[in-house]
Amino acid sequence: QVQLVESGGDLVQPGGSLRLSCAASGFTFRNYAMSWYRQAPGKERELVAVILSTGGNTNYAGAVKGRFTISRDNAKNVVYLQMNSLKPEDTAVYYCHTHGTSYWGQGTQVTVSS
Repeated sequence: QVQLVESGGDLVQPGGSLRLSCAASGFTFRNYAMSWYRQAPGKERELVAVILSTGGNTNYAGAVKGRFTISRDNAKNVVYLQMNSLKPEDTAVYYCHTHGTSYWGQGTQVTVSS
């Protein structure tokens, strides 16, 4: 049974940092690219960052480039999203996704507010 379980979401002040984690199970994690998406209230879900299976290549949405870093640990079956210099417009539910499949996590809420 495939599971993607996100954690690390919280309420943080503008300029703060958070690290999201996504623990994967039920499939061969090291064979798949992984991605983070987010969905703000009233908006469509959007791609935030992607990391290839080996972790060597990453790609980011323009709005987060230079502030967010995606990484993975294939030994632990975990993908991370380090978020720095957070802005109120980063407020959203963040989802973990196995690229090219229908596997999604349940989401974790990130709220950036003073």
